[in-house]
Amino acid sequence: MSRRPLAQINTSALLHNVQIIRDLAPNCKILAVLKANAYGHGLLAVAAQLKDAQAFGVARIDEALMLRAGGIVKPIVLLEGFFHADELSQIVASNLQVVVHHMAQVDALVKAELESPIHVWLKIDSGMHRLGIAPEDFADAYQKLSKSPNVLQPMRLMTHFACADEPDHPATLQQLAVFKQTIGDAIGEISIANSAGVVGWPQSHGDWIRPGLALYGVSPMTAGRSAQHKLRPMMTFSSSVIAVRPVKKGDAVGYGATWIAPRDTRLAIVAIGYGDGYPRNAPCGTPVLINGVRYPIVGRVSMDMTTVDIGDAEIEHGAQVVLWGEQLPVEEIAELVQTIPYELLCNITSRVQFRYISD
Repeated sequence: MSRRPLAQINTSALLHNVQIIRDLAPNCKILAVLKANAYGHGLLAVAAQLKDAQAFGVARIDEALMLRAGGIVKPIVLLEGFFHADELSQIVASNLQVVVHHMAQVDALVKAELESPIHVWLKIDSGMHRLGIAPEDFADAYQKLSKSPNVLQPMRLMTHFACADEPDHPATLQQLAVFKQTIGDAIGEISIANSAGVVGWPQSHGDWIRPGLALYGVSPMTAGRSAQHKLRPMMTFSSSVIAVRPVKKGDAVGYGATWIAPRDTRLAIVAIGYGDGYPRNAPCGTPVLINGVRYPIVGRVSMDMTTVDIGDAEIEHGAQVVLWGEQLPVEEIAELVQTIPYELLCNITSRVQFRYISD
């Protein structure tokens, strides 16, 4: 039996989360965001389950081609658009859709000689200042693309929120106002809301929503938890105890001798480390679950092992150790290591075994 760390992915949780999202935005089409290997959950496996989504969104063309090679025929949107004009022939051949977010892309698309026109999602920079056509350039971009035989009409119009995960931040309403003022009476379906927009900003729902993190059962809101939104985490990340040993008061544990046992105790050595994607900077006290009980990590996380203070608990060699999942929110672990759940989920490495289950 394999003792590799395990990412168990519950596809029933995914379908549950899709229904929660649909209930929040019942009149919207869903562009399900599958970039970064479906946020670490498995690109093709997740895509195969999302029959209720109208389209998929990925960051780069190689992700889109993986979906096509895996038999996915739904519309696929390249959320970062094309990087070079020489990708346009492959985009046409694979029936992909593109986000256009700067004037160089506009000009390249207009000048290209394509065998057939493509769907364009014209992105406006409403205040995030990352990708997007500047408001003052929108009319020019819109007119050029509207007249181009390379572009299917009507286009879709989109923007992206910077602070939607913070319910009281004024930037979101400011961005909505800039977007609406910029597009004026331009024709095209609207797409604004990411997961946080779906959950916290119903006025942003438009025609298409773009859920990502919420699909996977994780709260998209700052300091949030999935249960607040009735979401179910898809992933349970776990490993097993490979040794149990006593230490005496005053013994130093792990690299750098950073933890000194304050009393006689027992340690469980868990086969998990930063080589598997568990964060090296997890501080002492970060919880894990063993037999449904929380125990603290002590000492530094190593490449392959992590040490847990189990005290006098009767824990056997081979016991399962849950690192995050339904009973131990990944949001909590992310807060302790001063990062975001996205990073933890995306950092799972190829050493980890994936298993797909349903309720």
